[in-house]
Amino acid sequence: MYLNTIKPSIGSKKNRKRLGRGMGSTDGKTCGKGHKGQHARSGGYHKVGFEGGQMPLQRRMPKVGFRSSLKYHKFSVRLDALERAQIDDKVDIDALIRFRVIPGHAKKVKVISGGDIGSAFIAKGLLFSRNARLKFEAKGGVIEV
Repeated sequence: MYLNTIKPSIGSKKNRKRLGRGMGSTDGKTCGKGHKGQHARSGGYHKVGFEGGQMPLQRRMPKVGFRSSLKYHKFSVRLDALERAQIDDKVDIDALIRFRVIPGHAKKVKVISGGDIGSAFIAKGLLFSRNARLKFEAKGGVIEV
Protein backbone atom coordinates (compact mmCIF):
# COMPACT_ATOMS: atom_id res chain seq x y z
CA MET A 1 0.00 0.00 0.00
CA TYR A 2 1.29 3.41 -1.03
CA LEU A 3 0.12 6.85 0.03
CA ASN A 4 -0.68 7.77 -3.56
CA THR A 5 -3.09 4.82 -3.89
CA ILE A 6 -5.24 5.58 -0.82
CA LYS A 7 -8.80 6.65 -1.69
CA PRO A 8 -11.90 7.18 0.46
CA SER A 9 -14.42 4.35 0.39
CA ILE A 10 -17.10 4.53 -2.30
CA GLY A 11 -20.08 6.66 -1.25
CA SER A 12 -18.34 8.34 1.70
CA LYS A 13 -17.56 11.55 -0.21
CA LYS A 14 -20.49 13.27 -1.92
CA ASN A 15 -20.01 15.82 -4.70
CA ARG A 16 -21.30 19.32 -3.97
CA LYS A 17 -24.50 20.52 -5.61
CA ARG A 18 -23.59 22.43 -8.82
CA LEU A 19 -26.18 25.17 -9.21
CA GLY A 20 -27.00 27.16 -12.36
CA ARG A 21 -25.53 24.71 -14.88
CA GLY A 22 -28.41 24.46 -17.34
CA MET A 23 -31.93 23.05 -17.37
CA GLY A 24 -30.75 19.45 -17.65
CA SER A 25 -29.24 19.55 -14.18
CA THR A 26 -32.60 20.12 -12.33
CA ASP A 27 -31.00 23.10 -10.56
CA GLY A 28 -30.42 25.43 -13.52
CA LYS A 29 -31.68 29.00 -14.05
CA THR A 30 -33.19 29.82 -10.62
CA CYS A 31 -30.92 27.29 -8.83
CA GLY A 32 -33.76 25.75 -6.79
CA LYS A 33 -34.82 29.10 -5.28
CA GLY A 34 -38.05 29.57 -7.23
CA HIS A 35 -39.13 32.88 -8.77
CA LYS A 36 -38.70 36.24 -7.04
CA GLY A 37 -39.41 36.88 -3.37
CA GLN A 38 -37.22 37.38 -0.34
CA HIS A 39 -35.76 33.86 -0.40
CA ALA A 40 -34.73 34.17 -4.04
CA ARG A 41 -32.63 37.27 -3.34
CA SER A 42 -29.07 37.25 -2.09
CA GLY A 43 -29.08 37.99 1.61
CA GLY A 44 -32.76 37.00 1.86
CA TYR A 45 -33.21 36.45 5.56
CA HIS A 46 -35.78 36.74 8.30
CA LYS A 47 -35.42 36.16 12.01
CA VAL A 48 -36.89 33.15 13.81
CA GLY A 49 -40.62 33.61 14.40
CA PHE A 50 -41.00 36.33 11.74
CA GLU A 51 -44.32 35.97 9.90
CA GLY A 52 -43.97 38.57 7.16
CA GLY A 53 -45.09 41.49 9.29
CA GLN A 54 -48.09 39.67 10.80
CA MET A 55 -48.11 39.69 14.60
CA PRO A 56 -46.01 36.63 15.51
CA LEU A 57 -47.51 33.70 17.39
CA GLN A 58 -45.44 34.24 20.53
CA ARG A 59 -46.81 37.82 20.77
CA ARG A 60 -50.40 36.87 19.92
CA MET A 61 -50.65 34.39 22.80
CA PRO A 62 -51.70 35.75 26.20
CA LYS A 63 -49.19 35.97 29.02
CA VAL A 64 -49.89 33.47 31.81
CA GLY A 65 -48.47 32.70 35.23
CA PHE A 66 -45.95 34.52 37.37
CA ARG A 67 -42.86 33.83 39.46
CA SER A 68 -43.44 34.08 43.15
CA SER A 69 -40.96 36.31 44.97
CA LEU A 70 -41.72 34.39 48.18
CA LYS A 71 -40.16 31.25 46.72
CA TYR A 72 -36.77 32.97 46.93
CA HIS A 73 -36.92 32.90 50.75
CA LYS A 74 -38.06 29.27 51.30
CA PHE A 75 -35.61 26.38 51.63
CA SER A 76 -35.71 22.71 52.49
CA VAL A 77 -33.03 20.97 54.55
CA ARG A 78 -32.40 17.27 55.07
CA LEU A 79 -32.76 15.93 58.59
CA ASP A 80 -29.11 14.88 58.80
CA ALA A 81 -27.96 18.43 57.88
CA LEU A 82 -29.34 19.76 61.19
CA GLU A 83 -26.54 18.12 63.18
CA ARG A 84 -23.93 20.25 61.35
CA ALA A 85 -25.55 23.44 62.68
CA GLN A 86 -26.14 22.26 66.25
CA ILE A 87 -25.05 24.75 68.95
CA ASP A 88 -25.68 23.96 72.65
CA ASP A 89 -28.38 21.38 71.78
CA LYS A 90 -30.33 24.00 69.74
CA VAL A 91 -30.83 24.55 66.01
CA ASP A 92 -32.54 27.57 64.47
CA ILE A 93 -32.47 29.47 61.16
CA ASP A 94 -29.59 31.71 62.28
CA ALA A 95 -27.44 28.69 63.12
CA LEU A 96 -28.21 27.09 59.74
CA ILE A 97 -27.16 30.32 58.01
CA ARG A 98 -24.00 30.65 60.14
CA PHE A 99 -22.87 27.11 59.26
CA ARG A 100 -23.78 27.67 55.57
CA VAL A 101 -26.40 24.96 55.41
CA ILE A 102 -28.80 27.51 53.84
CA PRO A 103 -28.14 30.91 52.20
CA GLY A 104 -28.35 34.17 54.15
CA HIS A 105 -31.60 35.40 52.59
CA ALA A 106 -33.63 32.43 53.92
CA LYS A 107 -36.77 33.29 55.89
CA LYS A 108 -38.51 29.90 56.14
CA VAL A 109 -36.88 26.50 56.43
CA LYS A 110 -38.61 23.14 56.18
CA VAL A 111 -36.88 19.99 57.38
CA ILE A 112 -37.49 16.96 55.18
CA SER A 113 -36.95 13.32 56.04
CA GLY A 114 -33.53 12.69 54.52
CA GLY A 115 -30.94 10.74 56.45
CA ASP A 116 -31.06 10.34 60.22
CA ILE A 117 -29.90 12.16 63.35
CA GLY A 118 -27.66 10.75 66.03
CA SER A 119 -28.66 12.68 69.14
CA ALA A 120 -31.65 14.63 70.47
CA PHE A 121 -31.74 18.43 70.39
CA ILE A 122 -34.17 21.37 70.22
CA ALA A 123 -35.31 22.74 66.83
CA LYS A 124 -36.57 26.30 67.03
CA GLY A 125 -38.55 28.11 64.30
CA LEU A 126 -38.28 25.32 61.74
CA LEU A 127 -41.08 23.62 59.81
CA PHE A 128 -41.07 19.81 59.60
CA SER A 129 -42.54 17.34 57.14
CA ARG A 130 -44.59 14.56 58.69
CA ASN A 131 -41.91 11.86 58.30
CA ALA A 132 -39.14 14.20 59.48
CA ARG A 133 -41.20 15.11 62.57
CA LEU A 134 -41.73 11.42 63.40
CA LYS A 135 -38.01 10.61 63.02
CA PHE A 136 -36.97 13.70 64.98
CA GLU A 137 -39.31 13.08 67.91
CA ALA A 138 -38.48 9.34 67.96
CA LYS A 139 -34.88 10.29 68.80
CA GLY A 140 -36.12 12.53 71.63
CA GLY A 141 -35.91 15.85 69.77
CA VAL A 142 -38.14 18.79 70.75
CA ILE A 143 -39.76 21.11 68.21
CA GLU A 144 -40.43 24.70 69.33
CA VAL A 145 -42.68 26.81 67.10
